[in-house]
Amino acid sequence: MNPDQNTPLRAVALVCTLSPSPAPSSSQLLAEQTMAALAEHGVTGTTIRIADHDVKPGVETDMGDGDAWPQIRAAVMDADILVLSTPIWLGHASSIAQRVLERLDAEISETDDEGRLLTYGKAAAVCVVGNEDGAHKVSADLFQGLNDVGFSLAPNAVTYWVGEAMQGTDYQDLDKTPEKTASTTATLAANTAHLARLLKAAPYPAS
Repeated sequence: MNPDQNTPLRAVALVCTLSPSPAPSSSQLLAEQTMAALAEHGVTGTTIRIADHDVKPGVETDMGDGDAWPQIRAAVMDADILVLSTPIWLGHASSIAQRVLERLDAEISETDDEGRLLTYGKAAAVCVVGNEDGAHKVSADLFQGLNDVGFSLAPNAVTYWVGEAMQGTDYQDLDKTPEKTASTTATLAANTAHLARLLKAAPYPAS
């Protein structure tokens, strides 16, 4: 099936830097570059920095008492594509990225009239930045978590940049985006938008 390339799509990028705004963030930058690449495929959307919001710990859709997750979840549910952007800390995704996955775990209990997860019609992609090796390990962990809670992933659904080991250069400090990262981001955007349109046109069957 060839999806209609004119079908409008929406994306939301959840940025999992540990730094709240207005602090500069490499994870924010790569997420914004990914959203710009998606825009070339007719995708509009928004970027949310999780550290700016009081997302409570837990595995429910609403943990009450000022929890900001219900509003963020609404943005995810309104989107066709979820982009999860994280730095690498101590060889792992950030604790905020893990919290996002834990909150998304609640979607396992949220189904439509045919018993399908509400996330089944959505594609996901990942952005990873860091100063040490580990981008493949981090993306593998996030891929598994996102798939567990119902998101679909296209081929090459990750873009990343990892600086030289034991050095202090950040992605945001580079004079220009490395060609390899830019081309990987472009591939992520093309494949993820294509998959999202396929899912929109032909939902998964009930099982």
